[in-house]
Amino acid sequence: MARRPLPRILSSGSTQIARGREIARTAADSATDVLHPLITVSRGLRKLAASARAKWAATPKERRGPTLFLVAACVLVVALLPYGPLLALVVLMGAAAWKGRERPVVKTGPDEAETARLKGLYEALVPYFSVPEDPSPLFSHGGDWSGAFGEYAFDGDGRLTRLRISYPPYFADGEPAARARVEQLLHAKSGRGREYRFDWDEEGNRLVLSVLPALPTTIAAQRFVTVPGETVLGFTDADAVQRTVPVLAAEGATEDAPAVVWRTGPRSTEPHLLAVGQPGSGTTSLLRSIALQALPHGDVLIVEGGGTGEYACLTGRAGVLAVECGLSGALASLEWAAHETERRLIAANRARQAGLPAPEDTRRPLWILLDRPGVLGHLAAADGRPDPQELLQVPLRHGRAAQVTVVVAEQFDSVDMLSEAVRTHTRARIVLGPAAPGQIEAVLGVQPHTTPTPDVPAGRGYARLGTGPVLRLQVPATPDPYDDATNDAHRRAVLDLLPERTPASPVTAPAPTVVIEKIPVTAPDPAPGPLHAPVPAEG
Repeated sequence: MARRPLPRILSSGSTQIARGREIARTAADSATDVLHPLITVSRGLRKLAASARAKWAATPKERRGPTLFLVAACVLVVALLPYGPLLALVVLMGAAAWKGRERPVVKTGPDEAETARLKGLYEALVPYFSVPEDPSPLFSHGGDWSGAFGEYAFDGDGRLTRLRISYPPYFADGEPAARARVEQLLHAKSGRGREYRFDWDEEGNRLVLSVLPALPTTIAAQRFVTVPGETVLGFTDADAVQRTVPVLAAEGATEDAPAVVWRTGPRSTEPHLLAVGQPGSGTTSLLRSIALQALPHGDVLIVEGGGTGEYACLTGRAGVLAVECGLSGALASLEWAAHETERRLIAANRARQAGLPAPEDTRRPLWILLDRPGVLGHLAAADGRPDPQELLQVPLRHGRAAQVTVVVAEQFDSVDMLSEAVRTHTRARIVLGPAAPGQIEAVLGVQPHTTPTPDVPAGRGYARLGTGPVLRLQVPATPDPYDDATNDAHRRAVLDLLPERTPASPVTAPAPTVVIEKIPVTAPDPAPGPLHAPVPAEG
């Protein structure tokens, strides 16, 4: 039996109904737009009437008569004035329109999801901020979280961006281990993948957690506004340093950026620097940035242990004494640097004894940049030759007085191969790339006040100059201009900073015929703690 088709009205009824609803909705929206002023005035009149009714109900009965008489007199005066009723109507409509306008809803407290998050965080902190002997604990299971959390803020995704916590006075906030446990808990409960800063106020028993914005990565290598003896290592948070330098950011815009400035020279308390990081973390870019800033005012000697040719763009440039990649060239160059340091000390000492200023050739800064010395040390041990780091003892010990600065870059897997002289005399320290808190503390001496994230761009890390605070750091983008994967803008920035090429490098080997007179030289020897990089725990 063949099926009979449905009537047309039944088959097309749903389509007609949907079309009718769309037409009705469009008409309603149009009517709302046209009648919006009338709706606003009507709403305002209703609110004015409700307000007048409330005031009349709140007026005592003995004062209602005089109030009514006063209102009637005002109405009579307005009615007798020229254009009085018209002006009164205009004023009434204006007041109604102002009263009936739509006001944005002001949020006065956390919503349900934010309240649940704060309550969960409060419950998680109970074992850390409570003891059984406390008669009225501030933190207790099932307690009121509003008494402990005085200030909070959330982002658009409902995650905490700022939280102020009040904790009991008996909490051991002076112990790093106790602080670390609380910071680890807050980091895990507030959301991973972001960098948090923890500000402990031991005097007021307050802890402020705040989410730090990412440091800009758009600042490339350029001529920074500094004086001779100052080197911009990178850029940090605006409230961490007191000095800013004008820089060219993305798209040629000029802005003032907070810079981490490292001062070298005879009056520097941190004359030498050590940078440690993972492969690809940006330590080589840091050394290139330092070399480009040092060349206008001094001479640079580069020793590359990795042998990857990262400094080929500097070969043969004016002011670059040598770029050595092999073991023999590295030993010869570092031996010359040691003799040059002694020569400068002798010349400066004789000038002072004669009452004369130091010679000009002893006042020109000499920079020794050593990248990955552990590789060279391994090759030297296999070949039965001395470790190149042993030749750095004289420049490290007496370099401040001789205008000689040593910068060493090494990876975490070879930190144990650094000599005692390098560990002792490099008081300016930098850690780049992802690293565990224990590794950062081993290099810098203290743990940072922020939580490092597992994924960071190249050149991101922490810096500490001497005994100063630990600062977040973003190194200026200084890539190898000969690398095909380099950004064109960054490549041009580096090429514009390179000096002109010279026919030949003036120094390629030590001068054995020079007789160095030994004189007693005294200099303070800083003795920071040992440098050991622990292996981070998995998971």
